[in-house]
Amino acid sequence: MKKEENTLHKFNSISDAHKEFGLPKPKHPLISLLHGNDANPHFIEPSGSHVLNFYKISYKPMLNGKLRYGLHHYDFEGGGLLFAAPHQIMGSSHENNSETTPCSIDSSVYTLLIHPDFLLSYPLAKKIKQYNYFSYAVNEALHLSEAEKETIISVFKMIETELNSRIDDFSQDVVVSQIEVLLNFANRFYKRQFITRKAANNDLLQKLEEILIDYFNNETALRSGVPTVAYLAGQLNLSPSYLSDMLRSLTGRNAQQHIHDKVIEKAKEILSTTNLSVGEVAYALGFEYSQSFSKLFKSKTNFSPLEFRQQFN
Repeated sequence: MKKEENTLHKFNSISDAHKEFGLPKPKHPLISLLHGNDANPHFIEPSGSHVLNFYKISYKPMLNGKLRYGLHHYDFEGGGLLFAAPHQIMGSSHENNSETTPCSIDSSVYTLLIHPDFLLSYPLAKKIKQYNYFSYAVNEALHLSEAEKETIISVFKMIETELNSRIDDFSQDVVVSQIEVLLNFANRFYKRQFITRKAANNDLLQKLEEILIDYFNNETALRSGVPTVAYLAGQLNLSPSYLSDMLRSLTGRNAQQHIHDKVIEKAKEILSTTNLSVGEVAYALGFEYSQSFSKLFKSKTNFSPLEFRQQFN
C-alpha cells in the first residue's frame, strides 16, 4: 500500500535509514557516508515528511527544487550543501514545481549521516550545535564555487577513505576531526555567501527596516513591548543567529544593535516633536520601566532623554 505523502517517517537510527532505502547495512552504526556521482546520484528522500534522529550533511549537484524544512522550505536551486540537525522535520515540496518528484529533489552525490552519540566525549558534540547553518530557518543551501566544491569533496573523500579503512584505536578521533574540518570550511563558505549574495540580503535588510518602522508606527510596541531578535527573525523566516550573522556581514552590526538603533531613532522623533513625558515615551516604545529606556538612550546618545529634548527648546 502506498504511503500517504504527508506521512511522517521517523528514523531513529542510521541502520533504519539504510534499510528503508535498500542500502547495505552501515559499517558503523553511528556514522555513514553515502556516495554517488553527478550522473548517478543516490536517493535518500522518502515520500512526504521525515524526521531523522541524526545529523545529515548532503552535497547535491546542479538541481532545481525546494525541500520542506520545518514550517518553511529549503531552497537549493543550483545545488550545494544542505544541513539538517536531529529531530528536524524535512520532506519533499512540489511548490512551484509540479513535475518535481521527491527522489529527484533529494538526489545527492555525498550524504554524511552522523548520530549524535558518535560525537560523545568530543568537544564537537557541543560545538556542532553552534554552527548556525544547522538551524531550522536557514532556508538557503550553501552555494559552492568550483574551488569550494573541490575543497568540500576532498574532505568527503578523506572521511570516506577513513570509514572504509580497518578500524583501529584512532579511527574515531580521525573521523571526528575530519567532520570538524568539513564544518569549519562550511562556516567559512557561508560567510562568503553573505557577501556574494549581497543583493538578496539587501532585500532582507530593506524588509527588516520596513518591519521595524511598522512595528512602532502601528503601536505594536504598546501591546508587545520592545521588538526582539526572535520576533524579527520569525518575520523574515530566518533563525535569530543567522539573521545576526547576515546583518553583521552587511552592516557590521548585529540584530540587537539594529533594534536599538531603531528604538533610539524613534525616541528622538517623539522627544523632538511631542510633549510626552519620558515615561510616556518609554511606554510608547515598549519599555516596561522608563529607567531602562533612559539608560539605553543615554548609552547610545550621551544625553538623557530630557537633555536631548532641551536642545529643541
